[in-house]
Amino acid sequence: MDLAEPHILIVDDDERIRNLLTRYLAGQNFRVTGAEDAADATAKLASVSFDLLIVDVMMPGQNGFDFVAELRRKKNHVPVILLTARGEAEDRITGLETGADDYLPKPFEPRELTLRINSILKRAARPAPTPPSAAIRFGEFSFDAVRGELKRDEDIIPLTTGEAQLLRVLARNPGTTVPRAALADPTSGGESRAVDVQITRLRRKIETDPRNPRYLQTVWGEGYVLWAE
Repeated sequence: MDLAEPHILIVDDDERIRNLLTRYLAGQNFRVTGAEDAADATAKLASVSFDLLIVDVMMPGQNGFDFVAELRRKKNHVPVILLTARGEAEDRITGLETGADDYLPKPFEPRELTLRINSILKRAARPAPTPPSAAIRFGEFSFDAVRGELKRDEDIIPLTTGEAQLLRVLARNPGTTVPRAALADPTSGGESRAVDVQITRLRRKIETDPRNPRYLQTVWGEGYVLWAE
C-alpha cells in the first residue's frame, strides 16, 4: 500500500456498492476504506485522516445530508461527494447547501466518479497559480488565492474546496463581472444553479447582510462581481 495515494472513505449502507467502489477505486490508485453508516464513518474520522469522502444520501439513521451538515458544523472541511438515487435538482441543491463539494446521481459511470474525485483533489492540492502579493482585501476580510485562505482580521474562515476555487476566480477579476459559466466546475456540466448555491454560502461568510451584499454582488443576467479595495 502506497501511503502517498489519496485515502477515500466510502459511506454507504449497501455492502455491494461499497465493495464494488472499493475494488474499482483501488484499481485507480486510491486507498479506500468503507463505512456502513454515518455513525461508523464518524468513528473512523476520529482516528484517520481522509482526503475525500463519498457519501450516500439515503442511509438508515443519519442520512447523508445531515451527516455532511454535521461535519461542517464541526469545522471539518474534508471534500465530500454525495451519491443520490434521486436526480431531482432540488436534492442536488440541498446537498450543496449542506456543504458538499459535488454530487453524483445513481446510477453513474465509475469513470465519471473518478473524474470528479480527481477534479476535487486537484483543486484542494494545487490551487491556481497566483502571485503571493495578489492577496486582496474587502472590508475586514482578506483572501489569499495561493493558499485559498479567507481571513476576517486574523481569524481564518473555513472554506470548502468549491468555495475557495470560486473565490479565486472572482479575486483574479476584482470589480469585473464574471459569468456564471466561468465560475462553474467543468464536471458539473456548467449548472448555474450550483454556482448560485456556492455564492449564497460565501455571502453568509463575508456579508453582514447576505440579502443585500456589499462585496459579492449579482449582475443580473450576467454573473457575479467581487468588489475589493
